[in-house]
Amino acid sequence: MEQTAILPPGPKGLPRIGNALQFQRNPLRFIRETQQTYGRMATIYIGKQPLVLFFQPEHIRYILTENQRNFVKPNRGGGANLRYLLGDGLLTIDGDFHRQQRRLVQPAFHKRRVERYADIMVQLTEEMLAQWQQGSTINIAQAMQQLTLSIIAKSLFNVDSPPLIAELGIAFNDVINNGRSITSRRMLRINLPFTRYGKTVAGKRTLDEFVYNLIAERRQDESDAGDVLSMLLHAQEEGETLTDKQVHDHVLTFVAAGHETAQNTLSWTFYQLSQHPDKRDKLLNELQTVLAGRDPTVADLANLPYLEWVINESWRILPPVWIQGRRAVSDFELDGYHFPAGTIGMISQWVTHNLPDIWGDPEAFRPERWDPVNGQKVPQWAYFPFGGGSRICIGMPFAEMETKLLLATILQHYAPRLVPGFPVVPKPRVTLRPKYGMRMILEPVKAPAAMSVS
Repeated sequence: MEQTAILPPGPKGLPRIGNALQFQRNPLRFIRETQQTYGRMATIYIGKQPLVLFFQPEHIRYILTENQRNFVKPNRGGGANLRYLLGDGLLTIDGDFHRQQRRLVQPAFHKRRVERYADIMVQLTEEMLAQWQQGSTINIAQAMQQLTLSIIAKSLFNVDSPPLIAELGIAFNDVINNGRSITSRRMLRINLPFTRYGKTVAGKRTLDEFVYNLIAERRQDESDAGDVLSMLLHAQEEGETLTDKQVHDHVLTFVAAGHETAQNTLSWTFYQLSQHPDKRDKLLNELQTVLAGRDPTVADLANLPYLEWVINESWRILPPVWIQGRRAVSDFELDGYHFPAGTIGMISQWVTHNLPDIWGDPEAFRPERWDPVNGQKVPQWAYFPFGGGSRICIGMPFAEMETKLLLATILQHYAPRLVPGFPVVPKPRVTLRPKYGMRMILEPVKAPAAMSVS
């Protein structure tokens, strides 16, 4: 007889739609409250489809590393949205194809190659700072998007065009903010410029044209520009070169993931430092001690531990990637439950990074918890901002270096302060964005003698 699966308990839903409304209205609050009520794991229903939420570090380890080949990307919901935007890039493909494609593009993100981009990162940041004015108010989220898009375009594809970067930023916002219109049956798919669906389609068209035009120009030129695009066009795996479609999908994935993670990290980190001036002043003091006003280099990063702790703590509290889904290929047993093949499991950095029984005071922004000597002892897999296993973000070294260099460069000129009363609300889409942007006042950095070193 076939074994009957008894799934973990979870919040009661409504007939036919299950927990869909609860999840849609406020997914961040809903999954946290579900964990608080049901503990280690819980089952919710989106329509008739059960989703099992796994919350514990040992669950993360089991899914991402111990049995990673049994868990593939789901092809519905958010997975379908990503595939629509990115095609068959590393974020959406699975199995042997994923392993083969990852081997092919891995050289683009080797440590030495990534470090060559450091000068570009700092230079473009300084060019942005030259346009800023002391005391002015800016949308720091928008500014960080433009900066990180410029860095990705210049570093990986040798593209340097502010008007084009601005157009790409608008296109990405249209696709990400309206992406649900592609897969949601409740959305009217009317392709007019003012509809959500129409904005998604138009944004996607802009991004596709940008990438395919790049590819066509390079194919015609046939030269090797020494950047990632050239590497992809000349790459071979078992005698096979990449098609234009495959190059397009990889390029778009790098552009999307590369700027989205960094822009959100910087926005949330500036917010946290604005809310915690004692931590900001401690970081400013470290930057002044090590750099004394000069631009940071890769070699300096090893001497800036508090900078790393600040970013780690920002990733913990407000992780750019807040949830991930996996579909089980075969049956599996976990925590006393039998889960059948096809089970959709969800793991959430938003929840696990903030479990009180692990972190003690998860709501507190406390970079000192990352001090390897006197800090908090964190269980393995309680913290996984870039995922893990064979699918760990390939651009992690790029993102880690970029966020440190940009933060160190900007904070030596300005200490952005949140506009009083400005609403800061996390908006969960593919990533965790500030819903209304982030309006901040560009305050000058105080002289070292006035800094607190608490």
